[in-house]
Amino acid sequence: MIVKAGTTPPDADGIAAAASAASRKGPPPVHLWNPDFCGDIDMEIRRDGSWFYMGTPIGRPALVRLFASILKREGEEYFLVTPVEKVGIRVQDCPFLAQDVEATGSGTAQELRFTTNVGDTVLAGAENRIEVHRDPETGEPAPKVHIRRDLWARIDRKTFYRLIDIAVTAPHEGADWLGLWSGGVFFPIIPAADLT
Repeated sequence: MIVKAGTTPPDADGIAAAASAASRKGPPPVHLWNPDFCGDIDMEIRRDGSWFYMGTPIGRPALVRLFASILKREGEEYFLVTPVEKVGIRVQDCPFLAQDVEATGSGTAQELRFTTNVGDTVLAGAENRIEVHRDPETGEPAPKVHIRRDLWARIDRKTFYRLIDIAVTAPHEGADWLGLWSGGVFFPIIPAADLT
């Protein structure tokens, strides 16, 4: 990655101030911003959805929400982006954690609305997919839901158990699968044959 000569990455306070100014008129249009890369900062989003700066947890939920609003993903890398700055951060797994789900309707008309640890709510459907991958070594499911602009939320264990309770069997790619309906889309979890 190329860093502009003579620049040093801004600190978290500077990024927060720029993000706050940019978001005064609504959600920041991060997808439209493409400033020069300023370098990496010592910020990390851990697997449990907690945010750390220089090894210390960021304890202010409003500040975490502000940083989350300017998060951008490019390939497998994550950045905090303002109109004039772009800094790299580390993400252990998914940047967000889906902590709750509300199910309304039934059958193919069911809708699943997820809420994340940073206050985002999304309706699962064609634009916000649910995916469940399995760890190749342990076989443990790793469920996640798309939130926005190629940013995903890992679905926490209690929420996933609630989803399993309402899962149904339906045809998918020539076989019966246990899965979930939301927004008119069926999201497969596991082949029904694997449950016996």
